[in-house]
Amino acid sequence: MIVFPAIDLKAGQVVRLSEGDMDRATVYGDNPAAQALLFAEAGAQHLHVVDLDGSFAGRAENREAVEAIVAAFPGYVQLGGGIRTRAAVEGWFELGVARVVMGSAALKDPEFVKDMAKEFPGGIVVAVDARDGMVATEGWAEVSDVEVVDLARRFEDAGVASLLFTDIGRDGLLKGVNIEATVDLARRVDIPVIASGGVKGLDDIRMLALHAVDGIEGVITGRAIYEGKLDLATAIAIAGRG
Repeated sequence: MIVFPAIDLKAGQVVRLSEGDMDRATVYGDNPAAQALLFAEAGAQHLHVVDLDGSFAGRAENREAVEAIVAAFPGYVQLGGGIRTRAAVEGWFELGVARVVMGSAALKDPEFVKDMAKEFPGGIVVAVDARDGMVATEGWAEVSDVEVVDLARRFEDAGVASLLFTDIGRDGLLKGVNIEATVDLARRVDIPVIASGGVKGLDDIRMLALHAVDGIEGVITGRAIYEGKLDLATAIAIAGRG
């Protein structure tokens, strides 16, 4: 199982939100590239980056910070946030991003996302963000009437690399991952699932790693690392992969 330390970007700073609320942002640093290097030194080979401003704007808003991270980090960078056009997808891959995450586009224009998955094999991750089991979009500001598993199944034969499942009600709150819902999704689809939202410590990593056989590919963690509740190197050792 891969451990993805997270760098969320807001106005060029490293932040974490509570439940996806831009007004509830905690700033953890103003040098994203330096933070990426710290994660690499702890053994991380994969990094999850989110352009939070871009999620709401529908276009890149923290490009300079992302460029600096990609230049500094020696491993694989997975990027999400407002990536909704072919030009945006192509631009990030040209920059050196390994995988792009598409959320709002997956719900509103699934054929486009499927086209991108075919054009960039292994490069597209579909974000399935849930509030009470229903898909949320537009930086989580809107909740749809589509159930999570129904959206996920639309992409089963599309060639997407993974599903990124986030329980918004737990995100950034250190409440613990919604392991039951995450594993249930992984068992009901044929696409690997990345867990996200609420990691509070090593127990979450241990529990998710036990379900790697069910299709849990990885886990994203941010606030727990920044606040010293989770040691990244130990988490990677437990998971077996960076």
